[in-house]
Amino acid sequence: MNEETKKPTTQKEPPMSLKGMDDVIGEQYYAFQGLFEKAQEIAVYYGFKPIETPVLEKEEVFVSAIGEGTDIIDKEMYTFKTKGGDRLALRPEYTASVMRAYLEHGMQTLPQPLLFYSYGPTFRHDKPQRGRWRQFRQFNLEILGTSKSIADALIIRTLMTILEEYGFKDLIIDINSMGDKETRPAFVKELTNYYKKHLDGLCKDCHERIKTNPLRLLDCKQPQCQPFKENAPSSLSFLSTDARSHFKEVLQYLEEMGIPYRVNNSLVRGQSYYTRTVFEVIKVDVSEDGTEKEITITGGGRYDNLAKMMGSKKDVPSVGSGLSMERIMMFPECKTLAPRIMKPPKVYFIQLGFEAKLKSLCVMEILRKARIPLHQSLSKDSLSAQLAIAEKMEIPYCLIFGQKEAMDNTVIVRNMSVHSQDTVKIDALSDYIKHLK
Repeated sequence: MNEETKKPTTQKEPPMSLKGMDDVIGEQYYAFQGLFEKAQEIAVYYGFKPIETPVLEKEEVFVSAIGEGTDIIDKEMYTFKTKGGDRLALRPEYTASVMRAYLEHGMQTLPQPLLFYSYGPTFRHDKPQRGRWRQFRQFNLEILGTSKSIADALIIRTLMTILEEYGFKDLIIDINSMGDKETRPAFVKELTNYYKKHLDGLCKDCHERIKTNPLRLLDCKQPQCQPFKENAPSSLSFLSTDARSHFKEVLQYLEEMGIPYRVNNSLVRGQSYYTRTVFEVIKVDVSEDGTEKEITITGGGRYDNLAKMMGSKKDVPSVGSGLSMERIMMFPECKTLAPRIMKPPKVYFIQLGFEAKLKSLCVMEILRKARIPLHQSLSKDSLSAQLAIAEKMEIPYCLIFGQKEAMDNTVIVRNMSVHSQDTVKIDALSDYIKHLK
């Protein structure tokens, strides 16, 4: 084949990450880790224990729990069929998975309630936008096995403490009670009848919701549906005596803790499993012209009937909440918290020549065992280049390890601020560095 008849080769493009699923590199990774460690620390203080569930579950775990007619199930869940014919789903949230684990492992026989926290990636095929990704990290809190109102208060208190430690101020709790399974049907019937009178003004999605999940009518964000919320029936008017007492107690706990709240009778949350208490954490932003804009940071609520929805013979009264870390980080007041592993380095390790390189890792291991954090550029050979990096990073001391030092089992310790230096035996190096200011 001559040159003229050869087919041109096409250059293959490098692969790209999936839309809405980003790589997390370097400082951003540490930022996520710092937020998780702070949330974990607070959760442990309040008595929560860790639980980790699989990223993949049977699809029915979420369909039976979250419910058809919700955006998560109808539009956002990643599902697929395995070669063996099983229908699986990437977890879109934690609550259903935690309840599945609770039931599967017979945790009903343990002293109740059980308090769990969890953290990891969750997945929703939502439209990617700032603070909302298709793969996002969520920190979750669950209390399973009690109907007491103090559990609702503890979830809210723990969540608010985490947010306050993150740097948030002047937050408000929007709260409502959706009633229990005895009173819910009457409220849903009244709500459905009300919205049927306004079908012509409803959005396309609400036309479907009125058939599949009428409570989601109150959760619609379309502008054309907002006016109908004002005169819609309130779930508070349908509460049983027990549900009314429970809601009153939750509000009393909030008042006692000094947590500002507003009763919002159109608040329902998105998942079908919620009963009684539902809440959202609201941040109020005030613009330069004095206009107020409310932003929902996160939310949660009680899910007393979830266990039965998933096949249990008995109800497991429970309450929980979750935080999307990506969403939290979009707010300017959110602090950058250094994880525990990120101790500020005291020294920068400089090596010069092959003989020094041979022993460099042994010296670094001595410092690691002594818990002395350091930075290094082992691939560099130039003294000036390594000193320049140390100065740029503003590290107070440099360890200079050359061929002479390698033969003498010593290290030169240079004070970068006054440019003085000492020669220290390797055996005494850890103690010497620990006493440096």
